[in-house]
Amino acid sequence: MLVEAGHFALALALGLSLIQFVVPLWGTRANDPVLMSVAPSSALAVLGCIAFAFLALTFAYVTSDFSVLNVVENSHSTKPLIYKISGVWGNHEGSMLLWVLILCLFGAVVALAKDSIPMRLQANTLAVQAAITVAFLLFILMTSNPFRRLAPAPAEGQDLNPLLQDPGLAIHPPLLYVGYVGFSISFAFACAALIDGRIDAVWARIVRPWTLAAWCFLTLGIAMGSYWAYYELGWGGWWFWDPVENASLMPWLAGTALVHSTVVMEKRDALKVWTILLAILTFSLSLLGTFLVRSGVLTSVHSFAVDPERGTFILGILVIFIGGSLALFAWRAPLLQQGGLFAPVSREGALVLNNLFLASACATVFIGTLYPLALEVLTDDKISVGAPFFNFTFLPLILPLLLLLPFGQTLAWKRGNFLGTAQRLYAVLGLSLLTAFAVLAFTHGGPIGAPFGIGLGVFLILGSLNEIVTRSWRKGSPWSVTWRKAAGLPRSTWGTVIAHAGVGLLVIGISATAWDVESLGTLKLGERLKAGPYEIRLERLMPRQEANYREDVASLTVYRNGSELGTIETMKRLYITRGMPTTEAGIMTVGLSQVYASLGEMQPNGSIGMRLYYKPLVLLIWLGAVVMAAGGALSLTDRRLRIGAPARMKLPSAPVPAE
Repeated sequence: MLVEAGHFALALALGLSLIQFVVPLWGTRANDPVLMSVAPSSALAVLGCIAFAFLALTFAYVTSDFSVLNVVENSHSTKPLIYKISGVWGNHEGSMLLWVLILCLFGAVVALAKDSIPMRLQANTLAVQAAITVAFLLFILMTSNPFRRLAPAPAEGQDLNPLLQDPGLAIHPPLLYVGYVGFSISFAFACAALIDGRIDAVWARIVRPWTLAAWCFLTLGIAMGSYWAYYELGWGGWWFWDPVENASLMPWLAGTALVHSTVVMEKRDALKVWTILLAILTFSLSLLGTFLVRSGVLTSVHSFAVDPERGTFILGILVIFIGGSLALFAWRAPLLQQGGLFAPVSREGALVLNNLFLASACATVFIGTLYPLALEVLTDDKISVGAPFFNFTFLPLILPLLLLLPFGQTLAWKRGNFLGTAQRLYAVLGLSLLTAFAVLAFTHGGPIGAPFGIGLGVFLILGSLNEIVTRSWRKGSPWSVTWRKAAGLPRSTWGTVIAHAGVGLLVIGISATAWDVESLGTLKLGERLKAGPYEIRLERLMPRQEANYREDVASLTVYRNGSELGTIETMKRLYITRGMPTTEAGIMTVGLSQVYASLGEMQPNGSIGMRLYYKPLVLLIWLGAVVMAAGGALSLTDRRLRIGAPARMKLPSAPVPAE
């Protein structure tokens, strides 16, 4: 009965979303506060219905209700509880329900922010958000119903895809969806501003926290997915330029540009039209990612291979929202008043240049991802666009952006002095070059550009910290005064510094992959395999049985220069229900580096295949992403970003004259 109630809650949410879409728009056209006030209450009611439906589906998974087709196809009674829960969104239907739940959660938060958002803007924004909700609820109810019953009910389910039975995949999709869907709020605010024909610094101050929050979650989601691919797929790579990986990278690049554009708009009331366009394009790219993952046009470990009918429905949603929003932009944007002026050499100018590089980089990823698909549709020819193309087109755009980042961060607003800024960065540049040449002198082999990549990362970190130094330290000032000034800087300043330093850590981690060492071999008990300064010895092979899989385990002892460091285990698993094998890597972390072993196939002579990697500083890749997100989160705690539109003060009522 709970399953039917969940299905009914989805239908009820659809009706309420239609009300949330139509009535507030009518209210803003008629300037009727009563009609506009329907939007917040409707948004909260829709969230309640979707949350109930999601909990009903979760309950069906936890209790192994195999009368529900979705549970049969993606669960099993012997599966651990955490994977029963994560199985709710480990499939197409359930993940779409989570997608809509997060969408409605963002709408509800906007509804509760009545004191910081003007009523007209709130009503229009929630109406646009409701339109998106209506589209995806129709998609779920018509093509992807997660509550579909199965009669007669089987005794057991078919289990979840073994690659998804991992803690990383329990966390990765929700983080990614919060990022994807979070940009829908920026999109809705942009469409609301175009509908009303009004955009100003107050609008930018309202939109910026929502955009920054979505960017933080998307950064963490991509990082988590990258780390999952690294340790779970057994190939030791962290980025493959897979089309579905690119589908998450594109909105991240556009979202990064949007975050910086809202800063310029808030500070200088400039870049209005560009900011609106970026808000539309960022969410449009999120929708494109949804289409690529769920349309069946891609075959990837990251994608849901579903029937083309669903892909056609999502394609229709793309056409309506992307085409409709761009048409609205083309109609209303020319009527928007231009903002403040600034010199080309200024912080605003640097941010504009930053956005141009990011937009161009996003365009190269877009072309490299979609061109093979378009070519196959038009000519039936299949081509593969991989790492060489993206390295050749993407890196030349990103490298100059990274080089200019510390300069742009140091320039003054409105009008800057490039020579003065360069002088403040002399010491930083000198230390970075010294680091690069030192690395070049002490390393052997690998691309000659790798040491300079390390130097670039150091330049980004020191250049970011230079912002704090120049704003806090004066020659001859006591350290106590310097520390007090630094501590008194706005949290948004500290957040920017930390986020940019995280980019430096990421660059160092990526550059260090040039010194990865890989060894392949076959081992018998007691034999060794070496990679770089590390060596492993095969101690024993043993079978092991778990609740829903069995595995062959290789126990390895790790040595460095003859000294024993410890043991690791790498496994070959076979999930019984699906009959699907997986490889589980054995990883030992040494500082910021890792020793990575992956078990191969058993050979006829009784030996076992083994792949061994030494990966120096590899953890900086994901640590850098986490630091970037932490910087964005710190900026969100800045009081100025929590204010939004200032609430109108109530005038004291006039005193009643005494009779």
